[in-house]
Amino acid sequence: MDVEQQGRRQPFVSERDLRPDHAGWAPRARRLIEEVHALCTSWLEAPLRACLSDAEQRLYAQAERSRNHLEQQQCLYSRQLMQQQRGTVERRFLQGLREHFSRLGVPVAAPDDTDTARRPLALLEQTEHEQAVALDKLVARGEARLGPPLFELGYRFAVLVSQPPLEGEALPLGPQALAVSFRDACAPLELPVEHRLLALQSFDGMVVQALGTLYDTVNEHLRADGILPQLRAFPAPPRIHGERPARGAAAEPATPAFARHAPAAAAETAPARSDNIAVLDSLRELLAQHRAGQGALNYQPDGRAASAEELQLALDALQLHVSDVTDQARRELLSAQALREELLAQLNAGKPAGAAPMRLSDEQGDTVELVAMLFDQLSQQLHRKGNAHSLLGDLQLPLLRMAVADEGFFNQREHPARKLLGMVTEAANDWLDGPDGAGDRTLAAKLNQLVDRARREPPSTGLYTSLLADIEHHLTLLNRKAQIAERRQVEAMQGRERLEQARRRAAALMAGRFERCHPRGLLRTLLERAWSDVLALTLLRHGEDSEAFALRLRVTDQLLGQLPVPDRPLLQAEVESGLQQIGMHAEEAVQVAQRLLGIPAAAPVAQEGATATELALRLKQHQRLGEHAAPEPPAPATTPAPPPPAPESPERRIHQRLRQLPFGAWFEFIDPGNGNVTQRKLAWYSPVTGNSLFVTRRGLRSEEMTLEQLAHEMACGRVREMPQVRENLLDRAWQALAHHLRPVTRAPAVPVRHGA
Repeated sequence: MDVEQQGRRQPFVSERDLRPDHAGWAPRARRLIEEVHALCTSWLEAPLRACLSDAEQRLYAQAERSRNHLEQQQCLYSRQLMQQQRGTVERRFLQGLREHFSRLGVPVAAPDDTDTARRPLALLEQTEHEQAVALDKLVARGEARLGPPLFELGYRFAVLVSQPPLEGEALPLGPQALAVSFRDACAPLELPVEHRLLALQSFDGMVVQALGTLYDTVNEHLRADGILPQLRAFPAPPRIHGERPARGAAAEPATPAFARHAPAAAAETAPARSDNIAVLDSLRELLAQHRAGQGALNYQPDGRAASAEELQLALDALQLHVSDVTDQARRELLSAQALREELLAQLNAGKPAGAAPMRLSDEQGDTVELVAMLFDQLSQQLHRKGNAHSLLGDLQLPLLRMAVADEGFFNQREHPARKLLGMVTEAANDWLDGPDGAGDRTLAAKLNQLVDRARREPPSTGLYTSLLADIEHHLTLLNRKAQIAERRQVEAMQGRERLEQARRRAAALMAGRFERCHPRGLLRTLLERAWSDVLALTLLRHGEDSEAFALRLRVTDQLLGQLPVPDRPLLQAEVESGLQQIGMHAEEAVQVAQRLLGIPAAAPVAQEGATATELALRLKQHQRLGEHAAPEPPAPATTPAPPPPAPESPERRIHQRLRQLPFGAWFEFIDPGNGNVTQRKLAWYSPVTGNSLFVTRRGLRSEEMTLEQLAHEMACGRVREMPQVRENLLDRAWQALAHHLRPVTRAPAVPVRHGA
């Protein structure tokens, strides 16, 4: 009922000239087309804005990754242009949508072969060709993913305008019509082809992939108005030429993982029902067999089953009661059995004596129990005693209200309520309850705000679409901050790596010269403690083959007496300039150069206290180049260097595996003292020295160690690599729910399967 009421709202089409119009429409068809257009205009507003925001963020990220300033300026210019023309693009898109609706009922003219034969051939421009190919791929993916609801829409719109089933661009809500409208809306913008393709990618991710809820809502609205109420789509899956279709294949598309664990008998009977009902029935059948396996009876008390409105009112009252109890009492109250009992109590509260009691229908009771079990499985995968548990408890009743109102919650992987549940849970679990203990107050406030809004407002797909766009935007900003912080840490690590290599090269050059001559006193101290850093700094700035570095080497040889000194004041100036570049004060640099070259000082009074011994002590106490930026040694880096492993040892194999890992792999560090586990990301490692950098989820520096040390820690069991997980917390909770229900039902099927 909520879906039908939502479908009849017309918030954006109050003016007559903004409505689609066609003279050939019947009055009933005109009313329904105008209502569907109003619904689509309202629904598409939030995804379209999210699409434009995502395109701007993609352009900004591409500008940050640009290799030259011209490419960066072009990305920033395109981003600024999209920001300035955002309102215009939205109006053009809605205008294109209205024109597609207005063309409903217009017969499609067949192409004239004679005119086509006389038309001159022309090559498509590269820009137009690439954009056409990208649009075709976008449409193909969308139509493949949304086949069943598109099939129903094509037939229902065809009934309204008395035409054959509509498809492609003739269907105003299809992916092709919407993508063409978006392409035409962005056409006046002076964007290069790669930026237009980027905008199409954003449109695919933010709009096309979320169209399932819109199609279901429109189909339900037309079905409730009597437009093909018995129509159900069962498209056959694509199969290879010559391959015979398998039994039950018609129900395979769009079936989530947990539904595939249903018994084979349920799968064979499923083609007679729609996908939503098939998945929900599969879960209910598993639940019924699970109860039977535990000895529980599917007993329903006498009385009248509650209507959808009465159940929503009972859930609303129960939600107010749950908000006033403690956390422990809330967890007990939200369990499956207690939740059913509390709902029955709310439904029968205030009934006069002798009145027939109210009860939950079989489907309502199963929905309540399945949602409670899902949240129980989800809570078991979270960090203990964290914010995620509290947020999860606050979301259970709002999500239960949505599941009761919309059966698509169980079947549609992209359902906004399911996506919001998974995103809020993962955000709280990863960013607020991580082992680092560094919670984000802004994120915590945002999550609490979203949960409070979900509790206050009636359940609808529009509400959860808005909440989803809000949290996605906030998490995008949070991830961008983490990426920027991580990039800074990597750049700092790379800078220290280059500095260390330059210092080693300078020390090697200096050691080679010390073998030929043996300086002592102030000269040796100067060359080892200061001039070596001058060579390293020059090597970093100009390179080993530069004229500046060759000049520094000539100065070194002149100080060692290997080359003649034609101009001593010039040599003094070079020494002073080099010492000042590594941070030495000008007066101290002058004193060192004068004492080293034997040049008399211009101010004898100041020279009295600066003996050669004192200058040598100052040089030894002088801070070396790069010492101020040296990080504090983390805990794992303080471990002594492990001995070289044997060629065939596990440690050697681990080390070879680590050298092939890409940046971005995650590891778990186990504290041997208390057993605490922290997750760290391998942000960078040097293929030359083997030094590696680990960062936290927020991009902050954590551990630094060599790959040899990391391999040793992994061989000892103190560090382990985390496997790549393709499924989020919610998907794992669905699978855990299926595994929880399956053990009792799968046991009898094992001998039969082995026998087959």
